[in-house]
Amino acid sequence: MSGTDAPRYLLDLRGRQADFGAWVVGIAFCRETGAPGFGLGDGTLRIGLDGAVLQVHRGAVLSVAADCARGFLTGGDDGKLCTSSDGLTTVLADYGRRWVEHVAAHPEGLRVAASGRMLHLLDGQGVALKSLPHPSTVAGVAIDAKGKRVAASHYGGASIWFAAAREDKPRRLEWKGSHGAILFSPDGTHVITAMQENALHGWRLSDGQHMRMTGYPAKTKSMCFTAKGRWLATSGADGIVLWPFFGGGPMGKAPTEIAGGDGVLCTQVACHPEHEVVAAGFADGLVLVAEIASGKILPVAPPGRGGVSALAWHPQGHLLAFGTEEGFAAVVDFSPR
Repeated sequence: MSGTDAPRYLLDLRGRQADFGAWVVGIAFCRETGAPGFGLGDGTLRIGLDGAVLQVHRGAVLSVAADCARGFLTGGDDGKLCTSSDGLTTVLADYGRRWVEHVAAHPEGLRVAASGRMLHLLDGQGVALKSLPHPSTVAGVAIDAKGKRVAASHYGGASIWFAAAREDKPRRLEWKGSHGAILFSPDGTHVITAMQENALHGWRLSDGQHMRMTGYPAKTKSMCFTAKGRWLATSGADGIVLWPFFGGGPMGKAPTEIAGGDGVLCTQVACHPEHEVVAAGFADGLVLVAEIASGKILPVAPPGRGGVSALAWHPQGHLLAFGTEEGFAAVVDFSPR
């Protein structure tokens, strides 16, 4: 392809980039300042592309989320749960030899950390509220939009807990097999998990109806709902796989696939916070944005510099941040000009 025919990538026109030199494990945007936090495999948290570098864990950062009000919540393979803001890191809890593989936080003042079979709940001040046991290692966590319920995936299904319940008795969602990533639908009516055998499973909470979503060539590691919950976007194929959650839901329906066809695996997806638009990252480093209704594709970053391992939108939707397995990171500005 000649230079004149090559696609123009938005990264070249509206992006800033950096080489962190370590696997980008996760990205979150601070709720208060809007700064992106990049959690890295070398145990550091990078604030922005050229901001503070905080050594938050002795080993690797395993998970990162926007904290309740300000800063970032991280879990590491040193067994610690930490919060970082204003250039300082505070250890909220030390769970010993158990890795803290999954964290989540809600702006109403709820923090969640998964360590082994336990799901630990803390308030916004860092006070431990309760520790909830599961039948096997917790493989994913999610908090519903209202901050009332917490879901954890594990072998054999998922468990839903009410954070403020006086008696901690979970609702068990059962389905044989290993369940990984988990999320609530935006309206809180469904729970979805990604399974080990290249499939998704879902439950309609009103009646326990099962939803089986299969046909993936690879394991789904990334999934998210569009802003109004009409579509579930997932990785795990050579394009973005979209399951309809309107008109009765996905039962008995085939998914829509966009932005694929070249055989390169989609590794990360992130839905825009307002519009039916999905950002996707691929195993070759390509990043693009796709409009669901039209199928229109906007190339964001070219292949190269490692497979995309993290992808996140700013809550207002004007910035997209991504990172790769080789430590390349970038922030692209979508603001109107």
